[in-house]
Amino acid sequence: MSVVNPDLLKKPSADQVKRLPKALLHDHLDGGLRPETIIEIAQEIGHELPTYDATELAEWFRTACDSGSLVLYLETFAHTVAVMQRHQDVVRVARECAIDLARDGVVYAEVRMAPELITEKGLSLTDAVEAILQGFREGEAAAKAEGNSIRIFSLLCGMRQNERSQEVAELAVKYRDRGVVGFDIAGPEDGFPPSDQLDTFEYLRKENAHFTIHAGEAYGLPSIWEAIQICGAERLGHGVRIADDIDFNHTPPRLGRLAAYVRDRRIPLEMCPSSNIQTGVATSFSDHPIGKLAKLRFRVTLNTDNRLMSATSMSREMNELVTACDWNFLDLQRVTINSLKSAFIPFEERLSIIDEIVKPGYAAIAAEK
Repeated sequence: MSVVNPDLLKKPSADQVKRLPKALLHDHLDGGLRPETIIEIAQEIGHELPTYDATELAEWFRTACDSGSLVLYLETFAHTVAVMQRHQDVVRVARECAIDLARDGVVYAEVRMAPELITEKGLSLTDAVEAILQGFREGEAAAKAEGNSIRIFSLLCGMRQNERSQEVAELAVKYRDRGVVGFDIAGPEDGFPPSDQLDTFEYLRKENAHFTIHAGEAYGLPSIWEAIQICGAERLGHGVRIADDIDFNHTPPRLGRLAAYVRDRRIPLEMCPSSNIQTGVATSFSDHPIGKLAKLRFRVTLNTDNRLMSATSMSREMNELVTACDWNFLDLQRVTINSLKSAFIPFEERLSIIDEIVKPGYAAIAAEK
């Protein structure tokens, strides 16, 4: 049994959390724009916004997403997608994404986007992918110039309600050695089960390509079961509803067959507490299942989902859990390492980040007096 560094059992301050090395697996490019960027581009292209004051616009996005409905939550993306239709704007948004994450201490990120959403004004799917990747590379360089280090990759999304997933999956395979590390399906869960895209997932498996699936967010256990057992998902986007298959009224809690399978197989849960609270999955961080699932040693990862819509960051998500769930350095390190163990980059690269950046970083910050 390994000996735990006693410093890691302390609770970090907000300043320390800000400086901790972080890993992020579930973040949407079109959900993390800077309000100032939205306003500038909207004025250039003539897109009407609810307000042209950056502070007010940020608040508008947050309150509009506090509806408790995933469907209404998704409607706010009409404004962010509208300003991501030109090559230079997609590059800018991707570049700023990398810079902003690096400033928050994120050292590894997989940021997802549905390229079909940014083809309304002439860009092809290929154009969209290449603009995103160009922006990420520029953002990595700009972050390095600021003294921050980040490795950022793309996940390409197909939309559940549309019919372009196969095209997008083929691009994920084509660009997998050029910055795209995997595939996902996004959009409304209810009425659009993951098995509708089964041919695409079978294609990806034949190509030895990685993929995650949004499941167990707005819709319950059947979507998780389909994502894993029918489609072969390596990770679950959100997966928060797996808690419905656990009886917490017993000590210890009793896991149902599906929950036990997810835990036993170490299937990663890409959990996004702030977003889940907004869409009505939980009422607060204390009420969110992430704390209980972490104690049961599910492979829990912590993520932002949509930083603009939730007015959040990785530091904020971590600080909320330090307060609500009494998490310490060790708890935060565990979810960070979980994310890196579950990343879609090669095994030795994951280990390198864990051993050379995350563990030393946590140890040094936790040892501060």
